[in-house]
Amino acid sequence: MSIRTERLGAVIQEDLGKIIQKSYQSSGSFITVTKVEVTPDLLIAKVHLSVYAPGKDEDAIFDHLQEKKASIRKDLAQKIRHQVRRIPELLFINDQTAEYVEKMENLFQEIRREREERHGDEEQ
Repeated sequence: MSIRTERLGAVIQEDLGKIIQKSYQSSGSFITVTKVEVTPDLLIAKVHLSVYAPGKDEDAIFDHLQEKKASIRKDLAQKIRHQVRRIPELLFINDQTAEYVEKMENLFQEIRREREERHGDEEQ
């Protein structure tokens, strides 16, 4: 990635985070823009989102974001219009990193527990 695409990605990440959080503030869902990858031609931005919505369907939230993509892009355009000629198309991607980390942590805890049980049996 070039410096320009990295900078634009960081700007989009910050501004989209504010836009999306403002629109979902009252719903009890917490959506974080974890990463934005901008193509070298600056026409597409892959937006990685982490969703924390206790008791709600994440797919429904992503469907809602897809429906609102045009208005989200318009809000983004108002914020970054002086930095780019064309506002990139937004592709929302579900970032599963948090779930993966939680799964790995649970596995490590299980291994520690089994190891402690095994060492406890050997001492007796």
